[in-house]
Amino acid sequence: MKTVIKTGSVEGFFKRGRAIARLADHGKPIPAERIIAYENPEDLARILTTAKITLFRAIRERPGSITDIAARVKRDRSAVKRDIDYLAEAGLVQVEEKLHPGHGRLKEVRAAADRVTLEAVFG
Repeated sequence: MKTVIKTGSVEGFFKRGRAIARLADHGKPIPAERIIAYENPEDLARILTTAKITLFRAIRERPGSITDIAARVKRDRSAVKRDIDYLAEAGLVQVEEKLHPGHGRLKEVRAAADRVTLEAVFG
């Protein structure tokens, strides 16, 4: 699945919805993509930090526990946890709680999409 993160408007949201409805009405396939649109470019900029992009790339390259990922990116675990929470809220990563035999539970983090495209229009 492809994820697109971009700036957009409510009008753009409804325009995309109508286009998808037309495809469905004509029995045509609907693209397998997720679009995350921010009306305010400053909100989009919060996800474009160097630390979050580096973190996302590390997760996409090799999913793992928060502790493992923090060690790989050489950052404090609590800071990585905050950024992972933000990336999960944005829909870029998924956090799944799993049993860790003999050690309780762990949270495994993985990328939610194979491909992410960033688009920003400043007007």
